[in-house]
Amino acid sequence: MTVGSKSRRLGGALAVLGSAVLSAALVAAPPAEAKVRQVGATTAWAPAATALIHPGTMMYTDGAQCTANFVYTDGAANVYVGYAAHCAGLGSATDTNGCLNDSVPLGTKVDFSNDGSLLDEGTIVGHGTLVYSSWITEHQIGTTDANTCAYNDLALVKVDAADVAKVNPSVPFWGGPTGIDTDGTAAGDDLWTYGNSSLRAGLSPLSPHRGVSLGDDPADGGWSHPLYSVTPGIPGDSGSGFMSAGGKAVGTLSTIGLAPLPASNNIGDLAKELAFAQAHSGISGLTLVNGTEPFAPVL
Repeated sequence: MTVGSKSRRLGGALAVLGSAVLSAALVAAPPAEAKVRQVGATTAWAPAATALIHPGTMMYTDGAQCTANFVYTDGAANVYVGYAAHCAGLGSATDTNGCLNDSVPLGTKVDFSNDGSLLDEGTIVGHGTLVYSSWITEHQIGTTDANTCAYNDLALVKVDAADVAKVNPSVPFWGGPTGIDTDGTAAGDDLWTYGNSSLRAGLSPLSPHRGVSLGDDPADGGWSHPLYSVTPGIPGDSGSGFMSAGGKAVGTLSTIGLAPLPASNNIGDLAKELAFAQAHSGISGLTLVNGTEPFAPVL
């Protein structure tokens, strides 16, 4: 089941992912390693303490609320914020396969907020445009690999030029990211994230989460990393970024599992998701931006 939150989805039944089907999925050849850009000395990011758009910011698309994972840029210095492709998907929360389900079109407007609730979007702090969706791309190029279809769940929103000065790439509370993790996760590895579901009514003290990896399943081809966290990701947390040891960006929150691991989460592998986007989005020089604040995993 996805963990995006749509007004028309809240209260609806959440799907159980078919673990037997996913375990039997074909293993895709790993894409080229995704690129990461160090923040340059001349990059004019907003101060982390006062930035209005950042990892963990709420994002609203056609009534659906999700959470920003990381900040990205390109060769022309455009700025993008990532979230889950299913957050812009059509249909219900039971729809998790990007090769089978449709999305709102590229060009759809997206709002940024930090205090949305079940009542409304809260205070809108900026705007952007959906410019890339792994789901749309999978349809366009005819993707058939089962793992890619099930776990490649990344979309990019280009921040409006008028709002770029409000952006900082640092993850609130934790700091980072410091690069991209390409090694996957092993059972017992610590993971850190910052979710921001409207179900928490914008209460930021409830947003930082620390989790532990359940160990990667070889059948997933490195595309998915299951984990438990102190409080699991809930609808609205979809798309939020997870970091591994040292603040490396390891993945983006995609689904909640009910069986065989109740209340666990699955995160899509960011190295693979971003490499796929670099190969197929048409965005030249697309890279992850490191945080301006050091990674400090202390609760």
